[in-house]
Amino acid sequence: MKKFLSHTGTVLPFDRSNVDTDAILPKQYLKSISKFGFGDWLFDDLRYLDPGDVRTDCKTRRVNPDFVLNKPQYQNANILLARENFGCGSSREHAVWALSGYGIKAVIAPSFADIFYNNCFKNGVLPVALPADVVDSLFTLTAQQDTIELTVDLENCTVSYANEQSWSFTVDESRRQNLLQGHDEISITLLQQDAIQGFENNLRASEKWLFSN
Repeated sequence: MKKFLSHTGTVLPFDRSNVDTDAILPKQYLKSISKFGFGDWLFDDLRYLDPGDVRTDCKTRRVNPDFVLNKPQYQNANILLARENFGCGSSREHAVWALSGYGIKAVIAPSFADIFYNNCFKNGVLPVALPADVVDSLFTLTAQQDTIELTVDLENCTVSYANEQSWSFTVDESRRQNLLQGHDEISITLLQQDAIQGFENNLRASEKWLFSN
């Protein structure tokens, strides 16, 4: 997993509350056995005018020109701005895979569903909870301009706009350190590989009966 220190990017304003994981990635794409390639299906039902599944070539589908993801000015946006309770619904980790696969580095919202929030940290996407009035002001900025850029700084736990405004956020310190160092739960475990091997060797020597055929 890549380290997340500080990221500056264009904001993608997704002005909806209670966005569930089925809206982020519809259920038919859970059939894919790969962790990769989900970016083409992000917000699938809103993004395209015709249905699709894992066998459909997205290049042949009609895009919805009115959906924010398809607007020209947001083609390179990688900071998602949303309303409260983002990522509610089912616990599918695939929803975060779709965000990450599309290129989303951070999601800013007033609140997140717990399981979705946890899944973000496991996949290198930073969920940032800011007060609702701050999120309102950010949506206002996006409405006043074609695009805006924000800097999300995990080292200092701040979100800043054009060196003019800055807002602080909080995050569990262990999760913060994991993202700063680019660790997920598997890589953290592998850091203890020598200790694990030593324990297994000692157990084999002291409890031989456990390993006899």
